[in-house]
Amino acid sequence: MTTVDVVIPCYCYGRFLKECVESVTSQDDVDVRVLIIDDASPDNSAQIAKELARQDNRVEFRQHGTNQGHIETYNEGIAWARSDLFLLLSADDYLAPGALSRAARLIAATPGMSFAFGNAILIYDDGSRVAREPFGDALRDRTAVLSCIDFVKAMKGRNIVPTPTAVVKTAAQKSVGGYSHKLPHAGDMAMWLNLAAEGSVGFIGSAQAIYRMHSRNMSHSYSSARLPDIEQRYAAIAHFLARNASSQHHTDRLAAILLRDLAGNASAQAAAAFDEGEKEISRKLSELAKELYPGICYSAPWFRLQLHKAIGQQGWRLLRAAFGGDR
Repeated sequence: MTTVDVVIPCYCYGRFLKECVESVTSQDDVDVRVLIIDDASPDNSAQIAKELARQDNRVEFRQHGTNQGHIETYNEGIAWARSDLFLLLSADDYLAPGALSRAARLIAATPGMSFAFGNAILIYDDGSRVAREPFGDALRDRTAVLSCIDFVKAMKGRNIVPTPTAVVKTAAQKSVGGYSHKLPHAGDMAMWLNLAAEGSVGFIGSAQAIYRMHSRNMSHSYSSARLPDIEQRYAAIAHFLARNASSQHHTDRLAAILLRDLAGNASAQAAAAFDEGEKEISRKLSELAKELYPGICYSAPWFRLQLHKAIGQQGWRLLRAAFGGDR
């Protein structure tokens, strides 16, 4: 059977840890090892982790004496991995049944594939559930293999990979290395880009994991900050382009796609900020969009931004009210 190493970083998620670990150890048709790394949690995470390790010899446990942060913890897990495949799974998330075997089959069937990801179910604080399906109906219940350029095009300037669904070929992960301390909020996006440069990317059109979105979820809270989020995505793209400048013969084409799409995102965020009265944020996002991709000034996102400004905040409020939603 395919072997899979699953690293579970944990900080104050003791209440979720058992469900997370058992979602891994109950996976069929793969041989799993689990490493729980508690990053000096002040709750009962360590006690729960010790008990889980005592009950199942496939589960190991490490505890930091002082808090090291998520980047250091992720990289410790990458250094530990030695199996065929590797997954980073936050302690507050958990896998869907059959997730690892589906990923393992797709990777095994596709020589040169670096990683595979899939759909996820988002669970919010109020218990509501929303499907996160990067390709929507187009690839539901289907699989696909994407080249680096196809993956970059599909991203549209955003991170489309739900992290708990990303099963990576360990050899590719070791080749790419760990997460960058310079990218505390966009390290995942840079990682997927770097892995896509190593080989093809697989997609599984099934719900592969359950991803909790709550008030303590760092990536969720950060992505709501418009300007810093765009700036971190820009940093992730720059990191990827610098790392692969000499190895990718189509780096210029990748750069044009990534920066054009991110500029479009920045323009849309500038329009939203303007509508909410955040005029200085809107101005900075507009300037950043032009810096990223000067040609944005001739695009539909830029035209919509100018239209928002021409009509004004009150006008857009009235339009949204009239049409029953955001425009």
